Amino acid sequence: MSQIQAFHQQAMDLAEAATVARLRGAIEQAVQLTRQAFEQEVQAANLVASNLEAEPTRSVLHRSAASLAIECGELQAAERLISTALSGNPPPEIAEELKDLFIQINLNQYLKRQGIDLDIGALRRLVNQ
Repeated sequence: MSQIQAFHQQAMDLAEAATVARLRGAIEQAVQLTRQAFEQEVQAANLVASNLEAEPTRSVLHRSAASLAIECGELQAAERLISTALSGNPPPEIAEELKDLFIQINLNQYLKRQGIDLDIGALRRLVNQ
């Protein structure tokens, strides 16, 4: 197994363990496991970041690392990961997902600067009714 695959597999195992911990109510453990998953996925993404020919692996790893970064509250890291992924040649569907992540982490900040206080959770509940 390549080093990239090993880091990615560890990240996915840790993310799954975090989900289980969260379901059991062990929030602190879930937070720690998610952070460890993020760190492992960043390692995998960094190993392939300079290889623009490694698509879709390159963009998938960066998307996954960015999602974990968001979960950890590491919004600047998420932005960097998204930018790196988009600077290559990601498949269109992954590029769209990366752009969605970027909007997710920046929309609320933008709206606040415009004087609009938006509760995303309340909006989701309203839309899902």
